[in-house]
Amino acid sequence: MEKLSLGRFNRLTIVRRAEQGLYLSGGPEDILLPNRYVPDGAEIGDEIDVFVYLDAEERLIATTETPKAQVGDFAWLQVAWVNNFGAFLDWGLMKDLFVPFREQKMKMQKGKSYLVHLHIDPETYRIMASAKVERYLSTDFPPYHGGDEVDILVWQKTDLGFKAIVENRFSGMLFDAEIFRQLHSGDRLKAYVKQVRPDGKIDLSLQKKGQKAVHDFSDTLLEHLQNNGGFTPLGDKSPAEEIYALFGVSKKVFKKAVGDLYKQHLITIEPQGLRMNDE
Repeated sequence: MEKLSLGRFNRLTIVRRAEQGLYLSGGPEDILLPNRYVPDGAEIGDEIDVFVYLDAEERLIATTETPKAQVGDFAWLQVAWVNNFGAFLDWGLMKDLFVPFREQKMKMQKGKSYLVHLHIDPETYRIMASAKVERYLSTDFPPYHGGDEVDILVWQKTDLGFKAIVENRFSGMLFDAEIFRQLHSGDRLKAYVKQVRPDGKIDLSLQKKGQKAVHDFSDTLLEHLQNNGGFTPLGDKSPAEEIYALFGVSKKVFKKAVGDLYKQHLITIEPQGLRMNDE
């Protein structure tokens, strides 16, 4: 059997049934899946995907609920309550996630959200979180090239733009010149690598670069017109925010695509918007 991963999803086998739920194979001791999480039709011998963590008595327990983050993840989580030992974050499970004071950059406050990293405390073997996220970023050189698509978690605003966590591993930056929509700490979205600097920092963009981006969006815009009666009320004068909200591209890319389609005589530019030509 594979090693159990605490604080992550595991595929375990149902080995017996008890009054309080099902017991799953989990190493030296079987792990309880309480009745409220048992899926319909589950039978002894079935394999089941469960999240394994520690209950209030620090015993291994399983759930079929999906937490907001797993061990090894960076996540933007809200403080549910605070006591004399630290803060407790809502991560989507019955037992809240502990952040001791030593792992807080500033004293966390109830109701506010913070970027944290989830890990196993090597001393207590408990799942906890740390707001000192820099220490958990990878020191490997990022394996990306210009134009690569990546998943990012928006970290915090700076004088230059927004810091971001790239692919749950690396530090990246979205500069103000590349931002054409409102961003907030905790946003998860797709981005594109502009370059990887010699120090391993990643410069990011919210859209593809170059003529390929325009060509790709020209196809998207034409398809949108075809699916909407051949017309859209958006045009050159439309606010950049409205263009991004509908299409997910900057106004610059939108205008270039409109120009390309117009030159190909595929659309007509009207005062009220864009209309596809009947050809």
